[in-house]
Amino acid sequence: MRADEALTLLRWQIAIGADEAIEAVAPDRTRPTEAPVRPVAPPPAAQPSPPSHPPAYPPTRPPARAAATGGAAIPVERRVVAMPGIAASSAEIAAAATDLPALAAAIAGFEGCQLRNTATNLVFADGNPAARVMLIGEAPGGDEDRLGKPFVGVSGQLLDRMLAAIGLDRNSAYITNILPWRPPGNRKPTAAEIAMCLPFVRRHVELVAPEVLVFVGGTSASAMLDRSEGIMRLRGRWFQYRSDEGKKTTDAICIFHPAFLLRSPAQKREAWRDLLMIRSRLVTPD
Repeated sequence: MRADEALTLLRWQIAIGADEAIEAVAPDRTRPTEAPVRPVAPPPAAQPSPPSHPPAYPPTRPPARAAATGGAAIPVERRVVAMPGIAASSAEIAAAATDLPALAAAIAGFEGCQLRNTATNLVFADGNPAARVMLIGEAPGGDEDRLGKPFVGVSGQLLDRMLAAIGLDRNSAYITNILPWRPPGNRKPTAAEIAMCLPFVRRHVELVAPEVLVFVGGTSASAMLDRSEGIMRLRGRWFQYRSDEGKKTTDAICIFHPAFLLRSPAQKREAWRDLLMIRSRLVTPD
């Protein structure tokens, strides 16, 4: 195998989450195997008869697993198993945040989601929190995880061009995700992970209080609007997003995720129509 092929394979393995070696040295599969020599065990020494009631030993503690961020071990006590009560606690923690710095600190300290143990960085938000438009995507990817900002990879570059087409940029828009941590291998977030992190993003919306919400991709749209339809049916329509307190509604629209447009460029025409709807709403709000 050439060096460039080996490097490409290694990058692919890292991208899908295979970032731990099973053995310290890779075995040479080209060498013939030899039958292992079994040593002759010495005769067993006489053992005392066991007591009628064996002593009770404490359970063995599993070793701390090395974090993917830099090899530091994560203490066992910090690995919180996601249980039904955790979702309620995330809602309580989110509700207690009175501003964006407090919300970011609350998310950083939340241990109820296992994704924080495999992510490199917390990805909170980017852009201008005083902007009229707030975009909410799905979850960070590899580039976002490394830099700690949403939509900075290839998809983010396309999103920047989409925003520029209607006169917006990261100084006039605010961007975040449903999940603040990258799922391993860029896999799709599970329903449990979304439910656990949803109170944080809902509180995020309440604190920013945008005039227009843009849900980027089907995962964001279905989670925030609590609807079962796919993005093909949700896009191109205006919805009323209602906050958890139910006191305020916000105009919301769903658009294709830039990653989907990169795979399906034929849908860019529909994406352009959605962008024009956003521009029209900002120019002449109802």
